Formats: sequence, structure tokens, C-alpha cells
Amino acid sequence: MDIIFLHDFRAKTLIGIYPWECIVPQTIQIDLEIALPTSRACRSDDIHDALDYALVVERINKILKEKHFSLLEALAEHLAQVILTEFRSPWVKVSVAKLGIIRGVKKLGVCIERTASAG
Repeated sequence: MDIIFLHDFRAKTLIGIYPWECIVPQTIQIDLEIALPTSRACRSDDIHDALDYALVVERINKILKEKHFSLLEALAEHLAQVILTEFRSPWVKVSVAKLGIIRGVKKLGVCIERTASAG
């Protein structure tokens, strides 16, 4: 299985259950590992056979701008489903963390793995 990754992607978004979290954007860190639908790009050296990293980042930024999630778990699940469906990945691993939200903790978060359903 061929996997691309995006590590240490940081963005500000509204996330959380407390009233202030609905109005004050927080910095989150996202790490992704995305299985490629095929390994053709390795042989063809053609972007049309690859998964375009820029499109993945663009899609994530759009989600973070338009939606509010109460839980990191819900954000991670949403991102996983977008990667599986829109980018036709057979498998994805998504880690989402809040940074410096609790004194003495550098980051806290959740990591999930999902596979595409055999439809």
C-alpha cells in the first residue's frame, strides 16, 4: 500500500464545547496518512495518477472555515470520511490535536483510522 502523509498541518478553527470556544479560534494540528487508491503515479510520474496534496489541504481549510465541531473526535471523523469519499482513498489515519490548551500539556488530541466501505 502506498501512503502519502501531511504532518504538522496547523490551522485556526472554532472547536470546542465551551461558549468561548464558539467565538475564539484555536490552533489545531492535523496529521494525515492517506493510502493511495493506486500505485500508478510511482510508475507514470504523472500528477493525474496521484493524489494532489494541495487539493487535500484546500479541502481541509474549507471545512475548518465553514464548520464548527464540538469534539476533536467529530472533526477527525469528518476529515476521514472526506478523504475516503472525495479522494477515493481505501484507508486513512487522522490525528487532530489542540495545542497548549491545558497547562503543562503541549498538545492533546485524538487519532483514528478508517477504511473505505466495500460498496
